[in-house]
Parts: sequence; C-alpha cells; structure tokens
Amino acid sequence: MTSPAGTPPSAPARVGADATRQRVLEAALVCVERQGLAKTSLENVAAEAGLSRATLYRYFPGGRDQVISDTVTWEVRNFLDRIRAATADDHDIEARLTHALLAGHRAIDEHTLLQQILSTEPEALLKELAANGPVMMHEIRAALAADLAGATLRPGVDPDEAADYLARLFLSHIGSRGRWDPDDAASTARLVRTQFLAGIVAS
Repeated sequence: MTSPAGTPPSAPARVGADATRQRVLEAALVCVERQGLAKTSLENVAAEAGLSRATLYRYFPGGRDQVISDTVTWEVRNFLDRIRAATADDHDIEARLTHALLAGHRAIDEHTLLQQILSTEPEALLKELAANGPVMMHEIRAALAADLAGATLRPGVDPDEAADYLARLFLSHIGSRGRWDPDDAASTARLVRTQFLAGIVAS
C-alpha cells in the first residue's frame, strides 16, 4: 500500500533507501578504484551494486554525474568525521587544530583511492572536490568559531573573520607539507601556535 500524497516515508522505508544509497556509493568507489573516475559508467556501478539502472535512477535521478558527485561528497563527509573523531577530546583551539592537521594528513596519505586518482586524473577529482569546498569550509569554520568563542582573543580580532581565516589556512595546509613535518606532533603544534594563532589568540 502506498502512502498518501504528502505523507513522509515510514522509518523502515527510509532505512531501506539509505541502505540502497550506501550500497551504490560503495559500488561506485570500487568501480573508480578499478577503472578510474572518467571511465566509471552508470552501468559499471549498477553491475557492481547488483542493481538495475532503473533502480539507480530512482535514487540518483541525475544519473552517472550525480552518483559520482554524491560519492565524492560521501567521502568528504567520511574525511570530516575522521577529523572530528581525532579532535573529540580537545578542549582548546590549539590542540584541536594540531590534531586536526595530523589526522587530515594521515587520512589523505592512507587513502589509496585518493592517491591513485590524484596521480592519474587530478583535474577530474579537483572538479568534483571543488563542488564540496563550501561544505568543508562551512563545517570547519563552524567548529573553529565554537573554539574561538571560548578563547581569549587579541584586541580587535573579529571571531567570525578569524574563524574564516583559520578554516582557509587549515585547508591550504592539509594538502601541502611545506616546510613542516605533518607526521610530527611537536612540529605541527609549533606551526599552529606560530602561524595560525599568533595574531589571533592572546598569549
């Protein structure tokens, strides 16, 4: 029996839909790992997931482009979840930024698929990641704003502007080693203290 028009789907239906979506996203990751981002087709993903094309279109009306976009978004969420888990016990902004940088670099280094695509199809991946940039910025900026609210800031520092600045600085350092060792906690803490927070948080 179908639900009346306008009635939200039942909880079991939502759970089933979420499980099917995740099944498709996991299948898409397998396909991309096997044959690359550009060559992954909707047919490949459907076959890997054991579903029909019609079923995929039911959950992803935008077809192949939406499947790829949503898969990248899903991986971005997983990345942010990993950083959140690494900083869950931190109670000040210096510790949170330090552990977030360490966890972020480790997540990128250990992501075999990401490393593969970056070396073979960087343009395609960067295009997909660019669409998720606002999502990452919003979540990182919000977390930093909450930390700044509990910190003693230097005179004249605007908390919102500082959170935006730190979020951008964080994202720029996540993908580049620069002159510091992202695998060394002491080096990373020094970077955060001297380059991220020196002009923002009072000593």
